[in-house]
Amino acid sequence: MLKAGVLGAGHLGKIHLRLLNQSPKYNLVGFYDADESNAQKVSEELGYHYFKTIDELINAVDVVDIVTPTLSHYDCAKQAIANGKHIFIEKPITKTVEEAEHIRELLAEHRIKGQVGHVERFNPAFLAVKDKLDKPMFIEAHRLAEFNPRGTDVPVVLDLMIHDIDIILSVVNSKVKNLSASGVSVISDTPDIANARIEFENGCVANLTASRISLKNMRKTRFFQKDAYISVDFLEKKCEVVKMKDAPKNPGDFDMILQNAEGIKKQIYFDNPEVSNNNAILDELETFADAINNNTRPIVSLHDGTEALRVATMIISQF
Repeated sequence: MLKAGVLGAGHLGKIHLRLLNQSPKYNLVGFYDADESNAQKVSEELGYHYFKTIDELINAVDVVDIVTPTLSHYDCAKQAIANGKHIFIEKPITKTVEEAEHIRELLAEHRIKGQVGHVERFNPAFLAVKDKLDKPMFIEAHRLAEFNPRGTDVPVVLDLMIHDIDIILSVVNSKVKNLSASGVSVISDTPDIANARIEFENGCVANLTASRISLKNMRKTRFFQKDAYISVDFLEKKCEVVKMKDAPKNPGDFDMILQNAEGIKKQIYFDNPEVSNNNAILDELETFADAINNNTRPIVSLHDGTEALRVATMIISQF
């Protein structure tokens, strides 16, 4: 079992504490939180050991789970890596691309593992269709949330849209060619609603919309590729796969047949896979343990986290 410690005991930090504590792949040693009153409260109510300093926690563990505010990710990661500890770091990886690239260099230098918490990669609906995504050429993503003061210290692109940026970069095997975006600040000092259009060198186009001032929650992405339409509902954990194939000579009464202007007939059919019931956060933490124990590449590497941040930064620069 890997000895793990958590930096940050806020809303998400407490979830990580609970899951690491129940995982057979980790031995939860304890946590550190800069807010001493909150740390004492969490320790008393939940029973986790509270370290008085970051140094004490880092020295006691094999894996440092960084769930602090984004602005402190860089310093926390540097300190953990300097002490030879593997790091799991919540998204966005850091505040700037330069910080992320420096962390990657340090990680390689110390020959340790790092993973970024882009949890939607482990969403069961996405996992169910991942193998069916084959060169999508148009992608449309909507990530809408009701207003919540938590997270408004960063633009909505880093708070919400970066989830979809990472998903899209993971399935489009091509470099970004052009990018245009717009954002509007409504309640916060930073943009609360944003739209981005990303054009890739292979011709794929992705249109992303993110809002944290919506009246309802939505996290849905649609992928269009040759002979297939794939929809993933990250919120409801549902997916839909609609495919086309050459129509049979003698279609059945209930077959859905389309005919184009050239007279070519196609049959529409559904190929909806089964969606398993999993805990995405637990899965991302446990697959990181597997990567450490088996010396394999983490599913969401620091390179992946850096590239998602790079595109997010490009979008923000357009505002």
